[in-house]
Amino acid sequence: MARVTVEDCIDKVDNRFELVLLAGHRARQISQGAPITVDRDNDKNPVVALREIADETLSPGDLKEDLIHSLQKHVEVDEPESDSQALLDQADASAAAPSEDAGEEENIAFDRMSEEDLLAGIEGLVAPEKNDEY
Repeated sequence: MARVTVEDCIDKVDNRFELVLLAGHRARQISQGAPITVDRDNDKNPVVALREIADETLSPGDLKEDLIHSLQKHVEVDEPESDSQALLDQADASAAAPSEDAGEEENIAFDRMSEEDLLAGIEGLVAPEKNDEY
C-alpha cells in the first residue's frame, strides 16, 4: 500500500474521530519503541499506525482497550461476585442481630474536633471577594 487514507481505515473503525485517537495512540506506542507489524517503507509513525489499522495487523478493539487503560488513573480490579455478596450478607446479618453489649457504647474512634477548634478554623477563613460575575 503506497499511500494510506482514512477511507482505507474507516471500514475497520466506524468513527473518524475514534480512528484518529487510535492511530495517535498507536503512533505514540511506536515512538516509545513498540514493535511495528508492517514494513515501515520510510514512513512516519502516524502513517505506520494507519497502515497497521488498514491491514488489520492490529485489532481496533485491542487498541481501544489499551488506549482506555493508558488514560485511567485508577485501575479497578474486578473481584469475584460471590465474595462480595457473601460479605454483604454477613454485614446484613450482623446489623440485624442485636448486639451483646447493647447498653455499652461501641469503641469507634473518629477524628473529633471540639467546638472551639471548629470556630477558630472558621474565623481563620477569608471571605471571597465579590465580583460582578457572581
